[in-house]
Amino acid sequence: MTTSKHTKIIKRALAVAFTLAFAFWLLNQQQWAELPAMLERLPASALGLAVAGFFLSYLLRTARVFDEFRHESHVRFGACLRVVLLHNAAVNIVPFRGGEAAFPVLLGKLFGTPLTRALASLFWFRFQDALVVAVVAVMVWPGLPLVLRLAGAALLIAFAWALPRWARRPHRPSGKGRLARLREAFAESVRHARFGWLWTIANWSVKLAAQAWLLAALLETTMNTGAAGALGAELAAFLPVQGVAGFGTYEAGAAAALLPNGVNLADGLRAALALHLFVIACSVSAGIIAALLPGIRPTAKPSEAESDSEKV
Repeated sequence: MTTSKHTKIIKRALAVAFTLAFAFWLLNQQQWAELPAMLERLPASALGLAVAGFFLSYLLRTARVFDEFRHESHVRFGACLRVVLLHNAAVNIVPFRGGEAAFPVLLGKLFGTPLTRALASLFWFRFQDALVVAVVAVMVWPGLPLVLRLAGAALLIAFAWALPRWARRPHRPSGKGRLARLREAFAESVRHARFGWLWTIANWSVKLAAQAWLLAALLETTMNTGAAGALGAELAAFLPVQGVAGFGTYEAGAAAALLPNGVNLADGLRAALALHLFVIACSVSAGIIAALLPGIRPTAKPSEAESDSEKV
């Protein structure tokens, strides 16, 4: 057995153990009994606003995908929306981040996008997500001096500026090797995304605000406290070990971020669980709707579009 396979098995075992420990805590402490009461106190207006926020977030993510592939004549916004909704549902329910595979598969099926191009696009999106969340976390981290906040944010922004330029830098095309092909595909993703960073910042602003609003309503606390919990939950998604479908790590991240704001661990975990169930319900519902709608097909095959452009 290779070292990578051995490491993967250990990570998955830890993920299952963490999720089981969280489930045991819920059952043993009878936290499920208090969850319905918390949900009953939730105003319908807060729930409706959170749903609207998540729907807007889906549209912003779709705009980011469409912005990158807009130059291909067979790509339409509706088809991009379907890709985003199905991919988002898969990421939220398939264990061990296996749902990420839905993105390149759907791009290949609907648009005929080559695998290396689709993987590079996915990497570029996740890279942008991670950088935006990391900058927000550094700027609001409790107890961190202002100088360190600014220095950390500057380093992250510099890295975000340098990586795409490295990919686009002239280099000798080898034509062989996975790294060379991915670099060329990554450069293609960066080159065609005009407003990628704007879409990413807008998406995370709306997404974090919606989660913060709902978490604040569940805990009957301030928006600042809800924002801390929402950010902690999202930061947990970048941990090397994740709970099964995120259960356990998501709640722990949110509860840990809520502690400095005076929310005890039990209340924080319970509210984070309610928020997590809401996130999954929204993503799965949207994914089911996207799957049931009539298939959105390209208006022209990639080869046909290319031949038509050559005739002009």
